[in-house]
Amino acid sequence: MKRIIIDCDPGNGVAGANVDDGLALALALASDCIKLELITIVAGNTPRDTGYQVACQMLKELNKTNIPVVKGAAQALLEPAAPWREQLDNNVRKQGLLSLWDNLPPLSAVNDQSRPNAAQTIGELVCSNPREITVVAIGPLTNIAHTIQLYPDFASSVAEIVIMGGVFQLDNYLKDTNFAVDPEAAKLVIESGANITLAPLDVTTQTMLTHHDLDKLHSFANPLTDFIVRTSRPWMDYSIQTRQLAGCWIHDVLCVAKLIDESIVTSSPYIVDVSTTPDCTRASSRRWKDGALRLTVGMPAVKHKPVNVMERVDNQRLLNIIFNTLSQFRC
Repeated sequence: MKRIIIDCDPGNGVAGANVDDGLALALALASDCIKLELITIVAGNTPRDTGYQVACQMLKELNKTNIPVVKGAAQALLEPAAPWREQLDNNVRKQGLLSLWDNLPPLSAVNDQSRPNAAQTIGELVCSNPREITVVAIGPLTNIAHTIQLYPDFASSVAEIVIMGGVFQLDNYLKDTNFAVDPEAAKLVIESGANITLAPLDVTTQTMLTHHDLDKLHSFANPLTDFIVRTSRPWMDYSIQTRQLAGCWIHDVLCVAKLIDESIVTSSPYIVDVSTTPDCTRASSRRWKDGALRLTVGMPAVKHKPVNVMERVDNQRLLNIIFNTLSQFRC
């Protein structure tokens, strides 16, 4: 039984927002080999408070309100929030596709007066249970960076940080959203010395979920699959129309599926660097094998250790894990 924290920016049911966080949460909730102990929310795919509403609504529908949901950072360490909010929150309206979400009810209001103390909650849970807690970080890494800053023992105490972020050799992408929303946080976490596994866009864009797959999930007729299917249909239609895909990529769920069955992915250790310079390379990432570079003149010495980078995924086996796990969900 793996004990995990999921740090995320869920958007299920929110117009224009990706739904892969919700599917990752669903897989963790349904798996009999994972104990989800804490959900923390960061601004990214959705504003922080919207993501908090989504997570709370999901748990309420599933009668899983015993799992704490804690708000974290509403903005990045340094990166200005306004341009990202304009892009992430308003792009669907500019494309004239808001109507795809017309059949979904608005999110339920959440009366919450709690402090946004995700970093403290993560740090205390991990540091009081050294080498027992895995953190699945599938949004911008601001909360995890704050945790590292507040808890010097965090990096050595966490069992593993599984991160969705970065891109290396993918046409038309210089950066991914998770690293780009907070490049300084991404760099700090990658160089923290923690045991890290990274799922970059290079591997997560090898995944695919289609309407046919949602039909299969719908046939299981349980509250979890009902939630996933209902909230995923509009995003899938949006993805098909705007990205010319057969369905939608399911980036974040790979980070949880890997904990259930590591053999669905291949991976290798790489030194990873994230750019924080104020030019066109900002938030871009690069990787190389430790000691293998043929030209290093002018490069500073690398002081951080390699991270495990996912390279290939068997999408059908990933889907089978999703089907088999979600079909067994019980409230």
